[in-house]
Amino acid sequence: MLKTRVTEMLGVDYPILQGGMQWVSRAELVAAVSNAGGLGILSALTFPSPDELAREIRRTKTLTSKPFGVNITLLPTLRPVNIEGYIDAAIGEGVRIVETAGRSPEAYMERFKKAGVKVMHKCTAVRFARTVERVGCAAVIMDGYECAGHPGEEDVTSLTLIPLTRDAVNIPVIAAGGFADGRGLVAALALGADAVLMGTRFMATKEAPVHPIVKEWLVQRSERDTMLVQRSLQNTTRVLKGTIAQKVAEMEGRGAKLEELAPWISGARGREALETGDLEKGMVAGGQAVGLVRDIPTAKEVIDRIVHDAQQIMQRLGDKAVFQPLRSSVPA
Repeated sequence: MLKTRVTEMLGVDYPILQGGMQWVSRAELVAAVSNAGGLGILSALTFPSPDELAREIRRTKTLTSKPFGVNITLLPTLRPVNIEGYIDAAIGEGVRIVETAGRSPEAYMERFKKAGVKVMHKCTAVRFARTVERVGCAAVIMDGYECAGHPGEEDVTSLTLIPLTRDAVNIPVIAAGGFADGRGLVAALALGADAVLMGTRFMATKEAPVHPIVKEWLVQRSERDTMLVQRSLQNTTRVLKGTIAQKVAEMEGRGAKLEELAPWISGARGREALETGDLEKGMVAGGQAVGLVRDIPTAKEVIDRIVHDAQQIMQRLGDKAVFQPLRSSVPA
């Protein structure tokens, strides 16, 4: 075990969380991460209705007896989303850990608290982290510029964002964006985080419900193979470079509006690419940590490797006595 405030709060063995990835965060992957000692997180918006989310929660419970959470994204979407219904489904099925993202969860906090739900809110700026603490969230997840999906509009990297957040709030901080191995976990803890959250690394695992072609494609990508789209909509998204992503960027460059972009940025296109392996169909979210993805192990192998490597790194740093005692410059 590797204890931090987050492991104690969530009841997990290791401070490693799997990000809520639309279309990817389903029962098989979520249960595998939780069974390995981390925290798996279902993505509510993967499922067209609250009833289908409830069924997936029940299915996850047949695969693991360990804690897992549900991601409920509060950002505006191209399709109507019944946020209240998804919240009711999660609470009704006994979920006690929820990750929210997008706008502030303040409007829903009373309901979550009455149900005994621990809310972890994902955000991208220190001022938002302060709000997260003020409204009563149990932890804040800080998404650095390197992350897949929505890095915000201010382009601050994890290396700067995590310690700034640690200085600004008292609740546990979970570092996201750029983390994929034991070195990243040690770095996050050193920066003041209590855990890491990873999406891209877990997308390239055996349990992820993603076409094998996509997983192999991830292994072949480098840290230079991501790009930002939808900045013109103030909804910046980091995706892996591809035909559709390049087309969207070109359209934005000539001033295309949401109505023209909508058919190309639709989540349905991304789902088709993930499920069929046809990467010409849509955009696939991916973070710069894709450069650290070099194989397709099980989720357990990912977690075991990260924990082992982190322990080795901490042992090595201790053995080497990196900092020697300062010698006085005053003559004896």
